[in-house]
Amino acid sequence: MPAVKFKDETATGAAVAEFQVAGLPDRMTVRELIRLRVREEVARHNARPSDRFSGLVRPDDAEAELNGYRLREPRRLDWERQAGIAERAFLSNGFFVLAGDRQVEDLDEEIDLTGDPDLVFVKLVPLAGG
Repeated sequence: MPAVKFKDETATGAAVAEFQVAGLPDRMTVRELIRLRVREEVARHNARPSDRFSGLVRPDDAEAELNGYRLREPRRLDWERQAGIAERAFLSNGFFVLAGDRQVEDLDEEIDLTGDPDLVFVKLVPLAGG
C-alpha cells in the first residue's frame, strides 16, 4: 500500500516540516489528501493539547507565529472544521500543493500514490500594504 510524505516548504523552497502516512489507496484526490493531512495534524495535537498548533491552517481564535499558531489556551481541535478551513484556503490561494514536479490546481484532481510521492505544501503570506 502506498505512503505519502507531506512536506511544508517556504516559497523559496526551504523545508519547514514533514511527516509520512502509510497504508493509503493507490489514488486519492487532492481534497482527500488535504483532509487526511489535516486529520493527522489534529490527531497529533489532540493527543497532547497545548496552546501551540503546528498545522496547515490557523484554528479559530489563534494567532499566527513563526511556523505555527498560538491558541488562547490549550484545547482540542475539530479536524473536520480544520479540514473545511484548509479546503477554503486552497481555493483562495492561501497555499498551493506540488505533487511530484507539478502544481495541482483542482481539489478533485486524482493523484497517483503508487510511486510514493512527496506532496509539498507552500503557504502563501499576504504582502503588507497590499
